[in-house]
Amino acid sequence: MPTDDDLFLGIDIGTSGVRSTVITKTGEQIATASVRLPKPLEIDSRPCQDPGLWWGATCDSLFDLAKRLKQHDRNIGDVRSLSVDGTSGTLLLADENLTPVSPGYLYNSAGFDREAAVIAAHAPRDSIANGSGSALARLMYLQKQTGAQPARFIFHQADWIAANFLGASQIQGGGLSDETNVLKMGYDVVHRNWPDWIVDCGVPTRSLPDVHPVGAIFGNVSRAVSQQFGFAQDVRVVAGATDSNAAFLASGASKIGEGVTSLGTTLAIKLLSDQPVFDPSRGIYSHRIKDIWLPGGASSSGGGVLLNFFTRDQLGDLEARLDPLTPTGLDYYPLSRPGERFPIADPKLQPRLTPRPPDDAVFLQGMLESIAEIERVGYAALQELGAPSVHQVYTAGGGAANKAWTQIRARGLGVPVLKADSSDAAVGAARIAAGLI
Repeated sequence: MPTDDDLFLGIDIGTSGVRSTVITKTGEQIATASVRLPKPLEIDSRPCQDPGLWWGATCDSLFDLAKRLKQHDRNIGDVRSLSVDGTSGTLLLADENLTPVSPGYLYNSAGFDREAAVIAAHAPRDSIANGSGSALARLMYLQKQTGAQPARFIFHQADWIAANFLGASQIQGGGLSDETNVLKMGYDVVHRNWPDWIVDCGVPTRSLPDVHPVGAIFGNVSRAVSQQFGFAQDVRVVAGATDSNAAFLASGASKIGEGVTSLGTTLAIKLLSDQPVFDPSRGIYSHRIKDIWLPGGASSSGGGVLLNFFTRDQLGDLEARLDPLTPTGLDYYPLSRPGERFPIADPKLQPRLTPRPPDDAVFLQGMLESIAEIERVGYAALQELGAPSVHQVYTAGGGAANKAWTQIRARGLGVPVLKADSSDAAVGAARIAAGLI
């Protein structure tokens, strides 16, 4: 059983940097360290990074974290387990020594049209692995590019970092991963297996990673890693998650029917559910966290539209003039460009932002009300597919600080709307390591 002195480490590997956080067994955050990464490069117009940069930044963040822990009279040797999250769909291939034999092709690398055509010929039409930007298409492309360099393992970003903590001797099969990272590679999270049609696409199942539930124990850190960072030799490496799922787990949502809305450049929602729901036509799919499901979707609307009309300073000034108790009656659909994906699947949907009233505060409130309506319809869409009704919403992202918008959203949703405890994916990864999920 964890003791009061035990600490739990979460590591968030992003495109722009690495962030490491340590928490106690109750979830109290003790110390955090972060290291920036250089901007991605492009190979054939596809964004890539050198995976060695990820590991180097991870090491630097842990050395800094150890110093910060000492300032709190704690020690990195008190860490009992660690977990890693990373961007969904970022892939690399590695040899038997875990040395990369490919660049890390990022989650937003696309244009794998030939591979997508092969997938379309064999995969179910509703599979999330379809598309020229899918993780499976990216993998098939990578496997063709390694040439004479032997590729033993397939890794997502978080998988490879976890593997480096474990050491090559503990990695079996085609690698290791968790149930959230492999979803977009075609893994069947309902039946917990790799479907037969993937073999028909030219990817032998023996080359695919062994998949573990989020929170399962991969193994203990290697002796070399223990000596490098000052960890105890029995520190456990725990299966992590994608960055968005880790951020959800940091929010405070923990009960069926609780949702998390991220109000950033775009609007994204996730809901704790007792069953999965899927609608690929609207980008609705369900991640699996142990035996709980996280269905969700992402709209093209969101805070980014507001910045098309106002600066951040102007938005701050206008917020004080909003009247959340008096609806404007404006019927907008705020988009920066034509096309919507969720909760309406319409690639030709036009932005609707007229009429524009002379008062900028009223115009802004009309946009906020309309984005809130998209949020309401989004949660309703999940319920129509079989997910539970939402009964409380946690808010992450920049929009969480807008009190008037929170009131508008709470009125539209008809449920309490709270600010998330944290939106830091590293905190979510640490909670996974601590077993607080």
